[in-house]
Parts: sequence; C-alpha cells; structure tokens
Amino acid sequence: MTATELDNDSIDLTEAAAERIKAQLDKRGHGLGLRIGVRKSGCSGYMYTMDYADDVTDRDSVFSAHGATVVVDQTHLPVLGGTTVDFRAEGLNRMFRFDNPKAQNACGCGESFTV
Repeated sequence: MTATELDNDSIDLTEAAAERIKAQLDKRGHGLGLRIGVRKSGCSGYMYTMDYADDVTDRDSVFSAHGATVVVDQTHLPVLGGTTVDFRAEGLNRMFRFDNPKAQNACGCGESFTV
C-alpha cells in the first residue's frame, strides 16, 4: 500500500518528513525506513513511538512517499490510520509531528492523546 491511497488505514508523509527520514537513515548507514506506532501511556491515553525499521514482518503495513518508507504494525492502524507525518522546525526545535484525524484530545504537554 502506498501513501497516495486515501483510506483510513493509510499513513501519509510530507516531503519534509520524507527528507528527514532519508537523512537519518543515511547518517545511520542502514535501515529500511521509520517504524511508527503507539503505546498506552501519558495522561491522555496513547503516545506515539518511533524507531528505525530494519525489517518488515507479515504483521506490518508499509507506506512510501517522496522516496521514504514508514512501517506500521497493523495492530496500530486503528489508532494511526489516516495520519500524516510531518517534520517541522520551529525555532530551535526540530521534530516529527503527527496530524492524526482520530486524535480527539491531547494533554497539555502534547505528549499523549485520546481517540
């Protein structure tokens, strides 16, 4: 599945996020892409997780855009599906941002969310 498919189970990447993923993989020297997921935590229920994706299992969905790849365990798609991953530079802060249409509320610190 590619990020150009518009459905509730897709993950999209902005060009800025794709460039950052490719730069981080180049710096690291290996890897397939970015692995994203969620875990129960924080004051609002879920937190995003990120790691390098070094392999793909039969439980994973793979999304590609702008020459970069995101890998997501299919069990996380009910929470993450429809999300756009962006990379933003705001002042001295540089970070991935998740624009998740399923996120109803976020905690004050911005670290966790509810669906």
